[in-house]
Amino acid sequence: MSRLFGSVRSRATLGATLVVAVALVAAGTALLLSLRANLTGEAGTRAERSAQAVASELAARTPLDKLSGLDAEDTPVQIVDEDGVLLAASEDLERISGTGTSEVTPAPAPSDEDDRDDPDDRDDDRDNRDDDSLDPGEIAAGASYTNGTATIDGDTEDYRFAAVEVETPDRGRLTVHAGAPLAAEHSAVGTALTAMLIGFPLLLGVVAAVTWLVTGRALRPVEGIRREMAAITASEDLRRRVPEPATHDEVARLARTTNATLAALEASVERQRAFVADASHELRSPIASLRTQLEVAAAHPELLDLDGAVEDTVRLQNLAADLLLLARLDTGERPAGTRVDLAALAREAAAGREGVTVEAEPVEVSGSRGQLSRVLANLLDNAERHARERITVTVRREGGAAVVGVADDGEGVAEADRERIFERFVRLDAARSRDDGGAGLGLAIARDMAVRHGGTLTAGAAPAGGALFELRLPLAGADRGTPRA
Repeated sequence: MSRLFGSVRSRATLGATLVVAVALVAAGTALLLSLRANLTGEAGTRAERSAQAVASELAARTPLDKLSGLDAEDTPVQIVDEDGVLLAASEDLERISGTGTSEVTPAPAPSDEDDRDDPDDRDDDRDNRDDDSLDPGEIAAGASYTNGTATIDGDTEDYRFAAVEVETPDRGRLTVHAGAPLAAEHSAVGTALTAMLIGFPLLLGVVAAVTWLVTGRALRPVEGIRREMAAITASEDLRRRVPEPATHDEVARLARTTNATLAALEASVERQRAFVADASHELRSPIASLRTQLEVAAAHPELLDLDGAVEDTVRLQNLAADLLLLARLDTGERPAGTRVDLAALAREAAAGREGVTVEAEPVEVSGSRGQLSRVLANLLDNAERHARERITVTVRREGGAAVVGVADDGEGVAEADRERIFERFVRLDAARSRDDGGAGLGLAIARDMAVRHGGTLTAGAAPAGGALFELRLPLAGADRGTPRA
């Protein structure tokens, strides 16, 4: 069963069918009840009209054997007195139930003397009646209804009976029971029920089929995306993309997002491959140089260049540390959320460096003190390699951001290279020397750390003609936004 309904298509079909089934059952039940109530009400109205007609004749002193209402073929009528004694009934009535009086044969007619009432007795009876008593010849306004059966000429059917009271001048209070057949109501309800029992399953089948087809058509692009993703996983070819349907629905947005994710993943993998290739290239030179010096020293100890070996070892150690730091940044490492005074940090980074001037106002940001100190150190190291005489560090507020500027009086950075210098292992022509220009990781590390803090790091032209690097960070307590990976 779990496998049968394990797909979205089957669950959607089952859910839609169940919802429609419940709605149809509820609507069908309400329809049948309403139809039955309306038809029963109409039968009651017909029965009440028949009872009112007989009651009118009784109020007009019409003898019982002259009542026209007793001759109706499909309307059984009973007339009973206050004691429940049957006085008259329809001619062909053989059996009746539901009226409170099951008799169908009237009692013997009273003698003339018994039939005559003492006027004084009738006056006394009227005086003793309660407030709802009727005057002689008056018919009660309302009627009471019951359901029962009646057999007329051997045919037994269900009837709706109406009971109407009438005050006759000569016989006192009488009750007229008249019935109307419920055959039409039974027939209509039965026909409607049969139609529902036949039509509802067919309609549910149509709903299930349409839902199955519609959901299958809607989910067909999802299956295409799944197959392509499986193929990409098997082939490990991140250049492939999933098909994007020419629609504007959720599936199309899913396909576009999937392709964007694949593009980002491809770029990340290519970046990692380039990183590994560049790292291996950068590590190969100092390792080869160090090995050569050690081999020469092993063969000719008097030729050992100890200072060169130490420099290569330190350079190799720094490069390894930078590579490990970049690897941690690539994994999404987030800075700690402590408050850092950039002015104090700038003075600490500039301490001990010649030709560095600091112009700073107290500005606090939230982040890692160690990473921000590394950013300033890398910027100052880069400025020292290119400055002629002077380096200026400024710290100021600008709107909701803290701005740190590191400017030098060197040759500056060409506008075409102001973004390229932040790429890993990139050294401009003036800094190609591995001894003087480093491995080309300082600015890349500085920008990555700035981005991790929700800020930016850009290169521009300094007022003195050299390069100006500006670090912008949100002030402490401000929204840092979503760091870019």
